[in-house]
Amino acid sequence: MHASTVRTLLVRGMIAGVLAGLFAFALAYVAGEPSVRDSIALEETQSAPAHQHGAAHSPDASEASDEEEELVSRPVQSTFGLATGLLVYGVALGGIASLVFSVSLGRIGGLGPRATSALIAGAAFLTVYLVPFLKYPAMPPAVGNPDTIGKRTTMYFLMILLSVLLAAIAVIAGRRLAPRLGNWNATVVAGAGYAVVVAVACLVLPANTDAIPEAFPAALLWEFRLASIGVQALLWTAFGLIFGALAERVLQPRQAVPATVRTAP
Repeated sequence: MHASTVRTLLVRGMIAGVLAGLFAFALAYVAGEPSVRDSIALEETQSAPAHQHGAAHSPDASEASDEEEELVSRPVQSTFGLATGLLVYGVALGGIASLVFSVSLGRIGGLGPRATSALIAGAAFLTVYLVPFLKYPAMPPAVGNPDTIGKRTTMYFLMILLSVLLAAIAVIAGRRLAPRLGNWNATVVAGAGYAVVVAVACLVLPANTDAIPEAFPAALLWEFRLASIGVQALLWTAFGLIFGALAERVLQPRQAVPATVRTAP
């Protein structure tokens, strides 16, 4: 593929990522923010008695509370901050996915641009989000020890890297097995191998050390995690459809312009 075409697809991928991020932001604000607000309100309710007890014995409690004010208010976090995060996330992953699309087009069973885009988006959702989510599921702000955020973040990104690496190895193995087993059998064998190795990795990697508090509502936790999955699913679905349409317009051969009929003077 020509370098100018790859560059054009990269720009189209980032545009598709921005549009997909807007859709994801709408769902996150409608379906995800209520559970976040409820979790924060629950955390504040549970910590309020401790603060009141400390205030009764500390004359400088009011000054300490003023120093602990949020630098960014919750309304800003839930609107501008959330939108900025999802848009940057969509642009970054859209650019990477467009480069993967440029390499994969024509090498996956002769699929066209739309089908290739949908396949890459589905594979990205599976390997980048869903598989790591199964090992380290998302937690609302009120759950987990804040002292272990760094460790939990490191383990989560390690799981993402491992999932993507194993998926790449499975694709290479499937292509090498295809001449002997056929495309379908090679795909099944490679997919099964990926699932087995991922399962072993989930058993070997340390579990999340932050136990969920018994007082935390299970329904609220389920609502937050379901919203998290929905936002990611919508993001990648929208990207796959939008980028597939944009890529097809770039790659499809231009139709020949019919010759004009000459008229007599």
